[in-house]
Amino acid sequence: MTEPRDTRLKRLKMRSMRRGIKEMDLILERFAEDNLAEMDAASLDLYDDLLQENDQDLYQWVTGQQPAPQRFQGMIDTIARAISG
Repeated sequence: MTEPRDTRLKRLKMRSMRRGIKEMDLILERFAEDNLAEMDAASLDLYDDLLQENDQDLYQWVTGQQPAPQRFQGMIDTIARAISG
């Protein structure tokens, strides 16, 4: 059984807001609010996978301190642009 889209969006938004470090709470909550509703299923799958990653790694990727894994690079770039402007 697949998760209905509206349930999935709510789950992803909640997971975006309840991270391990406050900085990532703020970054991902803003990104989720602004972008999740327009994402297609493949992008939501990728974002769901991204949320499985460690917050310290995510923070370093988003802030450009470390390169993100190739599969996440496009999404990380989008998140970084969203927080910078």
